[in-house]
Amino acid sequence: MKSETIKAGQITIDFLLEAADTNGSAALFEFTVPVNAKVPVPHYHENFDETIYGLAGAMTFTIDGKTIDIAPGETCFIPRGAVHGFNNNKQEDAKALAVITPALLGPNYFKEMAAILNAGGPPDVEQLKLVMAKHGLMPVLPKVQNA
Repeated sequence: MKSETIKAGQITIDFLLEAADTNGSAALFEFTVPVNAKVPVPHYHENFDETIYGLAGAMTFTIDGKTIDIAPGETCFIPRGAVHGFNNNKQEDAKALAVITPALLGPNYFKEMAAILNAGGPPDVEQLKLVMAKHGLMPVLPKVQNA
């Protein structure tokens, strides 16, 4: 497949395999997260698992409340239903490979998110949540504490 770079906010995504390339069994993409980039809200996937493999720099993932740093050559598995998020608060940009099984997440999700994130001004949070839900990602927003 011909790869195209998708820039969603500060994060770049390059798909290496999509559902059409694997008969729906897996999708594969690289993503780069600059230092202190704004990242997606914590979420879980309803119908697919995700495996992360570090390529450069280091990212910190939080999976069901457990924090794990992923550096080059390190992996983590995110089963469907596990609430997770990530950030890059290190000193250098980070890059990782994501494997989605089955291939229920593809470039269209990131293109739709990019259209909202790259529109200028603060992103429309309700629109972001709708796009996430449409593609099987369920946002988990922090609970607001009463004062």
